[in-house]
Amino acid sequence: MRTRIFAANWKMNHGPTAAAGFIREFRNRWTREDAEIAFFPSALAFAAARDAAGDPCPFKLGVQNVNSADRGAFTGENSAPMAKDAGADYVLVGHSERRHVFGETDADCAAKCAMVERSGLTPLLCVGETLAERERGETSSVVTRQLREGLSRLDQIELTTSIIAYEPVWAIGTGKNATPADAARTHGELRAALSDLIGDRAALVSILYGGSVTPANAAQILAADDVDGVLVGGASLQVDSWLSICTS
Repeated sequence: MRTRIFAANWKMNHGPTAAAGFIREFRNRWTREDAEIAFFPSALAFAAARDAAGDPCPFKLGVQNVNSADRGAFTGENSAPMAKDAGADYVLVGHSERRHVFGETDADCAAKCAMVERSGLTPLLCVGETLAERERGETSSVVTRQLREGLSRLDQIELTTSIIAYEPVWAIGTGKNATPADAARTHGELRAALSDLIGDRAALVSILYGGSVTPANAAQILAADDVDGVLVGGASLQVDSWLSICTS
């Protein structure tokens, strides 16, 4: 049985003060024990979020990006070993904004996933098609290619511990979202691609949906087959909104 995961990607929002205040309020209001909550604050807000969560931390914490190298002369970058040392559990890899704004390739994602796993962290690999690719009927071929290539440098055990997020690029921040049927179909195709790699152990891998998830549509999306949770951007920035999604 896969645990339901609610992941909040704050992107370039919430500095240390706001992040700490959010985490404290959410911690005080959160009562469920049957779901996993993960926060991805900015690098500058990570320590404040971690400290506000308390010890032991009731949530998972992640970073939004790492370099594929473990150290070196890469001004402005952070490494997976640094993230591990800071207390992170997860690392986002291949988010559409990293791919389409910063030009990251499938090969870059593969190198990052490998470094993340070998640093003792869990990669959350994002895959998704653009509107043009969707309109050409290429959704399945695009997302399964991104999955296969992004995970290509992991061994069988590492593949099993990874997390996948399907985030159709055309739905991110646009107010549009895939229908539950769309999500179920694509998640099923991703599960099948995982089965080709690791057989029956594909059933152990969580696949999240991301793309304009809101309190109004979260329950329907989560009810779709093979949707194990959600990766949420804008709707995770307010405590009330995020609580509503996490109790869907």
